[in-house]
Amino acid sequence: MTRTDPAHARRAAAFAAALPAAHPADAHLSPASLPLQRLLGHAADAVGAVLAGRSLTDALAACPAPARPGTQALAFHALRQLGGAQRALAHLAPRKPPPEVASLLLCALALLWPQTDPDAATPSYADHTLVDQAVACMRQRRAASAGFVNAVLRRFQRERDALVPAWQADDPVVRWQHPRWWIERLQRDWPQHWQALLTAANRAAPMALRVHARQTDAVGYLAELAEAGIEAEAVGTHALVLTRPVPVTALPGFATGRVSVQDLSAQIAAPLLLGEGADRLPAGARVLDACAAPGGKTAHLLELADLDLLALDVEPERLARVDDTLRRCGLKADLKAADAARVDRWWDGRPFDAILLDAPCSASGIVRRHPDVRWLRRPADIDALVRTQAGLLDALWPLLRPGGRLVYATCSVFKAEGEAQLAAFLQRSSDARTQAVPGHRLGIAENGPKTAGEASVQPAIRGDGFFYARVDKIS
Repeated sequence: MTRTDPAHARRAAAFAAALPAAHPADAHLSPASLPLQRLLGHAADAVGAVLAGRSLTDALAACPAPARPGTQALAFHALRQLGGAQRALAHLAPRKPPPEVASLLLCALALLWPQTDPDAATPSYADHTLVDQAVACMRQRRAASAGFVNAVLRRFQRERDALVPAWQADDPVVRWQHPRWWIERLQRDWPQHWQALLTAANRAAPMALRVHARQTDAVGYLAELAEAGIEAEAVGTHALVLTRPVPVTALPGFATGRVSVQDLSAQIAAPLLLGEGADRLPAGARVLDACAAPGGKTAHLLELADLDLLALDVEPERLARVDDTLRRCGLKADLKAADAARVDRWWDGRPFDAILLDAPCSASGIVRRHPDVRWLRRPADIDALVRTQAGLLDALWPLLRPGGRLVYATCSVFKAEGEAQLAAFLQRSSDARTQAVPGHRLGIAENGPKTAGEASVQPAIRGDGFFYARVDKIS
């Protein structure tokens, strides 16, 4: 007979409500009525998909909607503890188990892993409940392996207090729950901040909002949230951070575009491109959003200014998300599915006043929202992405009129995709001049260090890790 922890309903519902809104339409669904064994099975499928090279977003999309919030909670946690769980599995099961057994064990071992960080996003279950439910799940899926799963998990329970500290002392992958190459790259790039970056990556991201500037401001919307019983803090003129995440359906006016979910760091892009005062782009300026999906920055630009905006994305399915975003917000732009680097296939020959290039990147700055990224990326991927970014910069720069501006952005904390990329572009572009802009925004409490030519670096408190550069074309 399957037993369920009596407190499971409260914990599962609370933890699911605290998740980043990867699937906002499902966020109101409570997994409380679902047995933990079922959620563990779905989480094991998702983690197994990641280990096979698929994104967690795609894997979760295949999960039944009622189970998705709870499954995401468990999968997020398993991937945030995967380094330790893999070490434990290798120690406790020297002979590699079948993939479906290994992925379930990894999820269960991650949940049994000792938690020492009070700020970490952690679903909590009694050990005996977790082991019981994992065995029940395995019994349904592969009955012959149920005893093996029981033995591995119970042995880890017995030896955990001795094994974990020893592994953490001699294995940085276990200590920091990231691949070794990722840790070493951060150590080289940020010798003063690498530990804080790795720690932050294993904490849940806050839920930040951007209010529609044509409809209200942060102070006004703060009052609407208070009336709805939602606690938040205004950050600047049009941004807020919620004390606790809520389903988007609970946000006043979300369906009509009054507010959107967007990280604080991502909200830098539109104001940086538009400028201010005498430097501000004029109404009707011709603007290219070169890699627009899912459309948050596109909408932000149009909320702040009247623009002749062309939004590109290479994937038609992703471009449809841009269209959905603009429709919800009551905004219009010209949308085109095209590879921005293949200029001959989409450009009409008219120069742009401004270009936003939010380039494909490692996503190393948003790993707290996408914990699978650290395990999917390989060192060679960074070199390939750097080449892609350079190709996009070189292809789009000629499309900018003299006196125009380009904002280059990546949601990465790796210097190769940020300041090194910018330096290389400036070296090969004699008509390019960089402005003093935020540069690397690390997404940790400390201010990011200044890079050459920067007047100041904004504090990176509560935001994702980003790099921003504005480059003007000399007339």
